[in-house]
Amino acid sequence: MGGWAIAVHGGAGVDPNLPPQRQEEAKQLLARCLNLGISSLHSNASAIDVVELVVRELETDPLFNSGRGSALTENGTVEMEASIMDGPKRRCGAVSGLTTVKNPISLARLVMDKSPHSYLAFSGAEDFARLQGVEVVENEYFITPENVGMLKLAKEANTILFDYRIPTNGYDTCGAGVESPMKMNGLPISVYAPETVGCVVVDKEGRCAAATSTGGLMNKMTGRIGDSPLIGAGTYACELCGVSCTGEGEAIIRGTLAREVAAVMEYKGLGLQEAVDFVIKNRLDEGFAGLIAVSNKGEVAYGFNCNGMFRGCATEDGFMEVGIWE
Repeated sequence: MGGWAIAVHGGAGVDPNLPPQRQEEAKQLLARCLNLGISSLHSNASAIDVVELVVRELETDPLFNSGRGSALTENGTVEMEASIMDGPKRRCGAVSGLTTVKNPISLARLVMDKSPHSYLAFSGAEDFARLQGVEVVENEYFITPENVGMLKLAKEANTILFDYRIPTNGYDTCGAGVESPMKMNGLPISVYAPETVGCVVVDKEGRCAAATSTGGLMNKMTGRIGDSPLIGAGTYACELCGVSCTGEGEAIIRGTLAREVAAVMEYKGLGLQEAVDFVIKNRLDEGFAGLIAVSNKGEVAYGFNCNGMFRGCATEDGFMEVGIWE
């Protein structure tokens, strides 16, 4: 075994005009979450416990688009989704359409551990949460004044906004009204910067795990489900690796991006970073995304084909990195 390794992300696709203060806040949060995971790994916590712990921390902080601070639907509400996967036996749990569960990733873990199913959604997931006694809050808990302002801008522009953190004063510099907007499934969008959160870990025993959580897209249609709760798309873990994706959900779904990393390692014999690079280059078609990954050898890797990805990674041999840009 090559020792433990951990990586976290806060989303791929970053506004190039993001104020320096926001960049620093993001780096500090990623570093804090990395250190939380590292401390747990030093205490011999399992990979599955660490990914849940770290993503819970990301969900609790409103900086990124998960848990508190989630993007708003077209109706001004929050619908969250998350998934978690334990590599050794490919056990998994996923949830969608959550409106009151404070930490969606922990409910996904309970779906994996305490239910006969792998995926629960909307009222069924909410009922299961109450049955399990998890902490629930009013939907207003997740809604920030900043996101209310961004939803207003999205509706005025009649588009989906991907970067929920773009400040309202200076929106004109962030992609709205461009001559040739990017497209999702053939439909135009104005700003590309999703901010799903995720964590991947391999522990000292070589066990890999992955977890991903998101509020989805600003001004998304009510009931829309992205890649984050879909095993094999936004999240995947097996005996070889753990992967968490972020970016244009529809493209990630089409490319089954997370599973593809494991597949090319298994069937093409590629190393972890080679597999990540291959998948980013060859499996996204015209989509934009990024991902983080660890291997059972204690390796860590990441890749993205957009202008930036909030990420941090560390390994047992002392390597640690937190960054946004290439």
